[in-house]
Amino acid sequence: MLPPLIALLSAFAYGAADFLGGLATHRSNTMAVVIVSQAAGLALLMVVLLFLPGSPPAGRDLAWGALAGLAGGGGIALLYRALAIGPMSIVAPLTAVCAALIPVAAGIALGERLTPVRIAGNALALAAIVLVGQERGRGGRTAVRRDGLRIALASGVLIGLFLVALARAAPASGLWPLIPARVTSVAMFAAIALATGRSIRMPAPVLKIAAGGGALDMLANALYLAAVQRGPLSLMATLVSLYPASTIALARIFLGERLSTAQLGGIACAGVATVLLVSG
Repeated sequence: MLPPLIALLSAFAYGAADFLGGLATHRSNTMAVVIVSQAAGLALLMVVLLFLPGSPPAGRDLAWGALAGLAGGGGIALLYRALAIGPMSIVAPLTAVCAALIPVAAGIALGERLTPVRIAGNALALAAIVLVGQERGRGGRTAVRRDGLRIALASGVLIGLFLVALARAAPASGLWPLIPARVTSVAMFAAIALATGRSIRMPAPVLKIAAGGGALDMLANALYLAAVQRGPLSLMATLVSLYPASTIALARIFLGERLSTAQLGGIACAGVATVLLVSG
């Protein structure tokens, strides 16, 4: 399977995981949903690894995985904090754009070269991310606290570093770097829950939704790792960063949410950007 196609499948899985995570957090507390979903993804990965051939990776690859877990866990924690004090229509696309720019910059620094077509594709992809995050107008001005913007930027940087760190693991390591990545993030959120005294109990139906979201998130991680082990970081990460489009599309299909003109334009931009990035 071509690496760009794997990256697009990863983007869809990330978007679907966010969609289920959003459903769960509307019915239970956020910390409980995060811990359950992360733990479910870890359990799924450990079962899958039992049936995969090959030997465990080198310590260097596991270290990159642990670093990815720290960055990704910190990025998620900051994202939820930013969403708590700022509008999703600004926080979410700002975070996603930063998460896309960091791997592109890292890829260029590592010697990757972008053709003019791919440069145009990257620019259009960033525009698509911003547009799909725009909510339908409610007739009022949206105020954003400066600290909310700073936290959103920091979240995007950390999520971008998560993508870069996973990409630094050797292709021969397979899915093994995801083990320390997920163990680190689960431990981080469990420690936060214990320190703040937050409960992780939730109704059984919500538990199933959260676990499903965690499984999809782990699938997305595995697909991203497979894509970036076979293709250039700057291209794979940009394609994966189009995941908000699938979240919006699923909300339209299953929840009947109406899309704004900006969101429809963003989805169209994502389609054109994909063609440019793959063909360039």
